[in-house]
Amino acid sequence: MTAAPDVGVYVPQIGLTYDDLLHRATRCEELGIGSLWLYDHMYGPGAPDVPSLEAWTLATALLAKTSRLRVGHMVLCNQFRHPAVLAKMVTTLDQISGGRLAIGLGSGSIADEHDRMGLPWGTLRERSERLGETLEILTRAFADGVVDFEGRHHRVRDLPIVPGPVQTPRPPIVVGGVGEKYTLPLVARYADVWNVPTYALDDLERRVDLLRSACADVGRDAGEIVLSVEAVMALAPDDAALPGVRALAEKRFGGPGFGLRDGGLVGTPNLVVDRIRELAAMGFGQIVLFTHDRASDRTLDLLAAEVIGAL
Repeated sequence: MTAAPDVGVYVPQIGLTYDDLLHRATRCEELGIGSLWLYDHMYGPGAPDVPSLEAWTLATALLAKTSRLRVGHMVLCNQFRHPAVLAKMVTTLDQISGGRLAIGLGSGSIADEHDRMGLPWGTLRERSERLGETLEILTRAFADGVVDFEGRHHRVRDLPIVPGPVQTPRPPIVVGGVGEKYTLPLVARYADVWNVPTYALDDLERRVDLLRSACADVGRDAGEIVLSVEAVMALAPDDAALPGVRALAEKRFGGPGFGLRDGGLVGTPNLVVDRIRELAAMGFGQIVLFTHDRASDRTLDLLAAEVIGAL
């Protein structure tokens, strides 16, 4: 029998107050939802005037106010923080939270916010090289408690990172993306979890095969990597409510980058459960969900009782 995947909720913090987000985190914890995920942008993409809280500070506050919930980012922008500083941030927050931090990392997705901050953007290859160096530095820091590294973009000399993380062997490192040339080789070499983003939900079986091939290239067992998918869920309590739920999902997440149709998580609980079981049968051990209504109490209650409960 296929094991039930871990189900988490992705709540991009644009337009939400700290109290809004703390309420959602508290409800997730009370309901037994496994994880809550934030984004890492200086402002909401395409909406620079809408209030948006900083990612790491927010995660710290939510972890300090909860006791069981896992919190992570989908995903941290590698370009925003020096990797040695990030390693120290990770170990510190893992200590504070009692081992409930997940580390999502990506090479960066919004050129405009880099331009506004005066940060180098660079080519995809350069950004991927920087991400690879960060992953190597984090790996050494968590394994050895000290970093000695010289790369093209970063140099760290005999730097202690103590205390280490609470989680053993380390907080799970999530790498998101499906690029064959740069991203999947990094996933194969470094990641504990591989996340398929919303924009890449079509042809999942082929993408999994590509990851397996990338793992074979570096001599790693692909079974060591948890497969994760990020998808929009439009969950209706019954058939009568479904048209309204679908309409709101289309309004908020109907663009091609959100994969609303490709994800297949639109419907009443039994339909959503069936789709999650299909993903689990394909080997996906983690499902991270945008909800159509930004994680309202009603949807979180329904998700916990009739989806996670059924799984």
